[in-house]
Amino acid sequence: MPNRRATSAKSNGSRRRRSEPDWAHLPDRELLDLRMCDLGVKIEGSVIEESVARIDVEMERRGLRFRPAYWLSEEWFSPDGIGGVAIPFYLAHPRLMKLEKRQMLAVEGGTRQWRLRILRHEVGHAIDNAYRLRRRQRWRHLFGSSAEPYPEFYSPKPYSKRYVLHLDAWYAQSHPSEDFAETFAVWLRPGSRWRTQYKGWPALKKLHYVNELMHEIAEKAPLVRARRQVDALSHLKKTLRQHYEEKRARYSTEHAAVYDRDLRRLFSDAEKYRARPSAAVVLRSMRSDLRELVAHWTGAHQYTIDQVLQEMISRCRELKLRVYRSERHTRRDALILLTVHTMNYLHAGHHRLAL
Repeated sequence: MPNRRATSAKSNGSRRRRSEPDWAHLPDRELLDLRMCDLGVKIEGSVIEESVARIDVEMERRGLRFRPAYWLSEEWFSPDGIGGVAIPFYLAHPRLMKLEKRQMLAVEGGTRQWRLRILRHEVGHAIDNAYRLRRRQRWRHLFGSSAEPYPEFYSPKPYSKRYVLHLDAWYAQSHPSEDFAETFAVWLRPGSRWRTQYKGWPALKKLHYVNELMHEIAEKAPLVRARRQVDALSHLKKTLRQHYEEKRARYSTEHAAVYDRDLRRLFSDAEKYRARPSAAVVLRSMRSDLRELVAHWTGAHQYTIDQVLQEMISRCRELKLRVYRSERHTRRDALILLTVHTMNYLHAGHHRLAL
């Protein structure tokens, strides 16, 4: 994710009581017309509070003095020159998480485990900024130049052992700064057996370097003290509707794939099957399950996968295809087909920088 205070949770993990905002019970169509700066949500009292407190504990156990700043914004990011992390606004309230789910089909960081994984990565960016680590010669030798432009898309090599595996979509391969943040996240995670897991991998050199580097700076004060909240939620004047229109456009496939041959192998337009269920209807009924499974194994965003699936459904309708095999076989082969076309899309150089 491009380089762009933690409050302690109560000891029993309970959330502070707070009154519900006026918009909490609005229907989506009305909620979408609200400006982001008018939401009034905070990290305190939300699920985010416990997560950032947990990261502080992990940092303390590693002997690190540094603590990043945290604030709410549109998306996950850590700004250049700032030792802090922006966290997406929707995680600050259950109603906003529901809206995110409806608009984007997935809530990035919506579970505690997922949230902590992303936070560890973003803290990697923040500590890099705070101590100007990327300027070090050894850093540049192992990870590359952080000045390298961020690509809009990248083409990962899934079997490469030069990079650690932390976030989905082989994210360490997208940019040198992401490579460092991913390596830091693997090192920070409690119970990480990185010495064993990455034994024999070139990536192990990077992990050893991060381990040495963190011990070196552990008790040192950050070189950069700036904690400015870039693109803070309270300053964002756009409506939620505008926000989601822009976000969906970023995940659009813009991909003219040809599915007909494969769909004709999976389904049939033969006259003898005209009484059988429509392939388009059956695929639509499986849509949610297929999308989630492919997202789990490919790391692609569910919105992108859903667009590929929608194109397949549309072609089935236009070709008047029918299901002629058992549900079990149809579901299995539809899953394989969707995975193949999703991966074809991604490996054509369309792995978009998501975070």
